[in-house]
Formats: sequence, structure tokens, C-alpha cells
Amino acid sequence: MKRTIVLGASPNPARISNGAVIKLVNQGFDVVPIGNREGQIAGLDILTGQPEVSDVHTITLYLNPKRQEQYYDYILALKPERIIFNPGTENPELVRLAEEKGIETEYACTLVMLALDDY
Repeated sequence: MKRTIVLGASPNPARISNGAVIKLVNQGFDVVPIGNREGQIAGLDILTGQPEVSDVHTITLYLNPKRQEQYYDYILALKPERIIFNPGTENPELVRLAEEKGIETEYACTLVMLALDDY
């Protein structure tokens, strides 16, 4: 199954990133939640910092553009096939950097994509 990093994952059940992790797990995806605070979502530990992760298919972003800057090199080094920019994370600079590396980018909502079976 395609490995997805949820970057900006939150242990707070009220956060959309939390719901995205749960939905991805429930639909059978291999999910790696990475956030600013440790915790758990759907039985998975939230990793902090910039952990080494291999075979990344998708990174779905839940960080605003300013908070993404510290992750640019990390995101590009993971060589994902695509990056999903969820509402509020739109970032033309990171889109340009990713596309220069041949990474597909998409302005979309992970939850909507999952609901439409379009993930």
C-alpha cells in the first residue's frame, strides 16, 4: 500500500489532520504522522522532527506556508511521488521546488479525495 506522510499531524481530535490520519488508516493506507507534538492517532505514534522515512508515495500537508519553510529540504529529500496541499497550505514556492524535482503537486483536500475514492 502507498505510504503517506501526514505532515502537521496533531493529537487533537478537533484538528483536520487528526481526522485525515484516521481516515487514511481506516482505508488501509500506510500512514506516517509527523507533527510538532508527540501523541497518538489511530494507534500510531506521531513522530516529531524530520524522521527518516523511506518509500514515500504521498506527503499531505497540514502546515501553513510559513511553517513549511523549515521542511523544504526534508520534503524534497524524501522524494515523494506527490505532495497534496490541503486548504490553507497552498504554497507556490514549494510547488515550484517540488515540480523542478519531478514531484507531482496538487491543491486538494485529502478528506474529500478519500470520500470520493480519488486518493
